[in-house]
Amino acid sequence: MSNKLVDIKDEYLSFFTPAGEVKALNGVSISLNEGEVLGIVGESGSGKSVTAYSLMGLTAHPGKLISGELNFNGHQVEKMSEKEMRKMRGNEVSIIFQDPMTSLNPVYTIGNQIEEVILLHTDKDKAQAKERARELLELVGINEPDKRLKQYPHELSGGMRQRVMIAIALACEPKLLIADEPTTALDVTIQAQILELMMELKDKLGMAIILITHDLGVVANMCEKIAVMYAGHIVEYGTVDDIFYNPKHEYTKGLLKSIPRLDATEHERLVPIEGTPIDMLNPPKGCPFAPRCEKCMKICLREMPPVTEFDDVHYTQCWMNQKEMMQGGTANE
Repeated sequence: MSNKLVDIKDEYLSFFTPAGEVKALNGVSISLNEGEVLGIVGESGSGKSVTAYSLMGLTAHPGKLISGELNFNGHQVEKMSEKEMRKMRGNEVSIIFQDPMTSLNPVYTIGNQIEEVILLHTDKDKAQAKERARELLELVGINEPDKRLKQYPHELSGGMRQRVMIAIALACEPKLLIADEPTTALDVTIQAQILELMMELKDKLGMAIILITHDLGVVANMCEKIAVMYAGHIVEYGTVDDIFYNPKHEYTKGLLKSIPRLDATEHERLVPIEGTPIDMLNPPKGCPFAPRCEKCMKICLREMPPVTEFDDVHYTQCWMNQKEMMQGGTANE
């Protein structure tokens, strides 16, 4: 058993639809220590959320784990029963979903929804649960907590609803918090407040965070390690410095070129990644990014590239790095 908090090894997961098999995850491996923050980036449909949800046993029907090991906090997730999963969810691992309005029940008060989690996972009575709910609202920076506990979700702003979601997620002080694009629907100032709050609570409670996002700026500020996903593969994995200052995969380079820079010269154009994502029902034989890659070679279309390791943390799957190594380059030094 791994001594890491999260250790996903070679995970293959597919959705068996009437149209055919969608290979959502193809050999995904992720590890995370206590107190670390891992960012998972990539475009829609790349497998970011599926990876995180599978760790909680929340793979939606008709999804099925084909192979691989999912170790979390001493548990082998793929071998756990639904009863054991329910005990683990919310207690050891919690999730903040993308849209708080659809995550909160509109017919129950905020207090009701926070207290339910506390009563379910702890041995506190009703009065203690109410007091704990009040503490949590204060912890996440909501003013007038006694008043808010009696209100319904529609009476709160988007930013406050997202804070309530964080309060629910932290109710049992989990070891891991999964944040699935937690600031997508919020304006920039509220987004900054929510992210700052998450980092403060991480330091205070010592929990690890998996942050799923499209926003590389958010990742740069919050994360220690980054996994770049494309079409169900982790195409590059490394520290923040590795990914931002020494990217090795053509997709990672494309992502970095497509975002505006503060140090850019005047009138510098953003370079979009040409083409469209691949059809996951009929993925190419080789590298999934090959059809959109400017440096695509014949072998890229025929075979999936092997993993190229640059150090203990930084690795990628790209034939260009193999080519550099064969030509005596410095890619593996």
